[in-house]
Amino acid sequence: MFFFRQNTINLASKVKIILLTDLIFMVKTSKQFDQIIDKCSSLFEKKMIDYGSAWRILRLSSLTDQIFIKAQRIRSIENKGVQKINEGISSEFIGIFNYSIMALIQIEKGVAEQPDMDVKEAMKIFNFFAKKSKDLMEDKNHDYGEAWREMRVSSLTDLILQKLLRVKQIEDNKGKTLVSEGIDANYYDMINYAAFALIHLDLE
Repeated sequence: MFFFRQNTINLASKVKIILLTDLIFMVKTSKQFDQIIDKCSSLFEKKMIDYGSAWRILRLSSLTDQIFIKAQRIRSIENKGVQKINEGISSEFIGIFNYSIMALIQIEKGVAEQPDMDVKEAMKIFNFFAKKSKDLMEDKNHDYGEAWREMRVSSLTDLILQKLLRVKQIEDNKGKTLVSEGIDANYYDMINYAAFALIHLDLE
């Protein structure tokens, strides 16, 4: 009886340690994700000041292609191990993050014929979708237990490319799906994969 009770106590202690460790990592992830949002939104705001909301005329297919180009460049650099343009892969992941949010904005507001958004409005809606992405990340992180931390950046690159191919197929199907999630779910996933990659590259 004593042996059984002792084992039960030891097991309970181990469970508490695991839960505490998971909580510590989740808090760390939340803070790191906020830092990534700050970095990406800062660049988005600066480009809004320089160029205005010219991106509002882009159709979803154009944004998908822009993200695809960036993801392909990352994969090419990862495979070759060298690059000729003096712009690292971190900037490409930031681009994927920001273009994906632009895509979500286009889904929400529709494509404009002319630039129609000032900096204040653009930042408000950018931050809205960034927060929704973080909320989704935290929900999935709770269920999967920080599994992304064991992933390599190259795997995150491949997952983004996989999502892009799915989006392209959905676009070719005029947005219709039979059993899969809609296009917006794929953009949310790409935002989060890009953020995880940036955490690995910039903050670890």
